[in-house]
Amino acid sequence: MAEARASEHGRPLAGVLWMLATGLNFVMVTALVKLVGSRIPAAESAFLRYVLGLVFLVPMLKPLFAAPMTARVLTVATARGLAHTLGVILWFFAMANIPMAEVTAINYLNPVFVTLGAALIYRERLAARRIGAIAAALAGALIILRPGLREIGPGHVAMLGAATFFAASYLLANRLAGMVRPVAVVAMLSITVTIGLAPFALANWVAPTAAELGWLFGVAAFATAGHYTMTRAFAAAPMTVTQPVTFLQLVWSVLIGALFFSEPVDAFVIFGGAVILSAVSFITWREAMLKRRVTPVVNEAKI
Repeated sequence: MAEARASEHGRPLAGVLWMLATGLNFVMVTALVKLVGSRIPAAESAFLRYVLGLVFLVPMLKPLFAAPMTARVLTVATARGLAHTLGVILWFFAMANIPMAEVTAINYLNPVFVTLGAALIYRERLAARRIGAIAAALAGALIILRPGLREIGPGHVAMLGAATFFAASYLLANRLAGMVRPVAVVAMLSITVTIGLAPFALANWVAPTAAELGWLFGVAAFATAGHYTMTRAFAAAPMTVTQPVTFLQLVWSVLIGALFFSEPVDAFVIFGGAVILSAVSFITWREAMLKRRVTPVVNEAKI
């Protein structure tokens, strides 16, 4: 068993390459959402992304139907769907209102919120080193936001809210994973979020153009591809190897934002993102040393 595990995680170069592909996939997700813009309300854009993405759900239907739909499973799945729905709406709103690089950098806080949530909800002990790493990550967020030195807009608040709701979704997914197969967990999320987004989208519906539908289908396709490449990265190498690669996602976001959307390059955002990612990488390394997995990597797809 130990040999199989070593073999499974014995390809660091492959793991790094798969994680590079993962970062590119998720950056394309953010770029396409940015391209769609704010003409379509955030809730409707999110709803259309999930509706169009249901085509990728077909291979998951068999394990979904085989899953034990107990009252507890349905309750946890519904709670996760609601948390994720709110997170997705806030994420789409943030994408339309603040630069790509800021969305990516603030998103790095998500694993920190998961660690805090695990301590509060699951009573996990926070050692002094992990508390220090969390404090460093929060300092990185302050570097990005610079309260008092510049205006903090609704988009920044929305992105902080999105990271919080996504953390709640992950913690609920952790609990759900002990009840049903992982593929069923993914399928349940797609269905519950689609249903959850529907009333928000219909409340302020704007007829999308064919081009906008095409971009949002691209969002669904790249998000699905990102899930796949991330899974391959985890299978090829330990998270302590692949985690630092995720910083390139911020670099690509800065480049795409500057080249295609005329977004200024903000050194504070890059530095703050690096501080947060360093703290998250330390937490991940500590979890690996303790042989436990509580903290997700920063670019585990949420949308």
